[in-house]
Amino acid sequence: MKFKKPKFWDYKKPNILSYLFFPISLLLTILKSFKNLTTKKKKYSKIKTICVGNIYLGGTGKTSLSLKINEILKDKIKTCFIKKYYSDQIDEQKILSNHGKLFKFKDRSSSIKQAIDENFELAIFDDGLQDPSIDYDYHIACFNIDNWIGNSFTIPAGPLRENIKNLKKYKNVFLNGNNENIDNIIEYIHKIDPNINIYQGEYVPLNINEFDKSDKYLVFSGIGNHKTLISMLRKNNINIIKEIEFPDHYRYLQKEIDDIISMSEKLNCKIMTTEKDYMRLNNNDKIVYIKSELKILNQETFINDISKVYDMCLINISQPTRRTPRS
Repeated sequence: MKFKKPKFWDYKKPNILSYLFFPISLLLTILKSFKNLTTKKKKYSKIKTICVGNIYLGGTGKTSLSLKINEILKDKIKTCFIKKYYSDQIDEQKILSNHGKLFKFKDRSSSIKQAIDENFELAIFDDGLQDPSIDYDYHIACFNIDNWIGNSFTIPAGPLRENIKNLKKYKNVFLNGNNENIDNIIEYIHKIDPNINIYQGEYVPLNINEFDKSDKYLVFSGIGNHKTLISMLRKNNINIIKEIEFPDHYRYLQKEIDDIISMSEKLNCKIMTTEKDYMRLNNNDKIVYIKSELKILNQETFINDISKVYDMCLINISQPTRRTPRS
């Protein structure tokens, strides 16, 4: 059974359950701190690295932003993706592979070695912010605006992988959503460190014209930001009469899909899901999927900042130990 996050994680304030789990969270934090202190970080000189990670557990748009960074830089330098292999994340692996070269070993160091051997100049990591063994050249911590930091506690008392104050280590924050008001979030972040760079992204549907706005839809998804999906669809006038949320990376049983189809027939509506979910289904002509991409609202500023990593790659290229030309 796939894990579904507890509802109390996303309460605006911690409740009694949060405080009951807090001693475990504190112990885990101490153990992680000890591991970080005793693990030597490795800096890779033959390849530059950008880590797109998160502090809130899941559903923050890491993959979407990784794809966007690749789109910005792929014509300038030889880029690749690195994602640690997990058997329940085949959907994201397929999406990344469709847009570039993906290395997906169970340990990231093996992926980096292979990327270097194949003469890649920039590795974009989808996840890995908490990996204490890699000294990345550039870090980005992603958040979903709807969820933000939940109740602000770390796992298992809350949804955070580490203390939110650690943002000052990463220097770059990306807020994904649907153009909501984020003034309070920006103020919160700048209280941690006024020098943190903040960027904002909005999800934009790519194939919305394929759908008849007069039709009714049952929408289901097993992603980490279901609310953002529904918000995007309604913003684009998709008539949703029923929505079903599954845990992130959910592996659907055939019976569950059959039940969804039966429900849609009773409601006299069509069925829609995400491209990511569709990757986990056997092809089914009764289900359509929405494609979307991340639109960076302050893109010019973001590109200027990301270009610093590109400039570092150019410095490497100018060295006499230059490898074979990129293809």
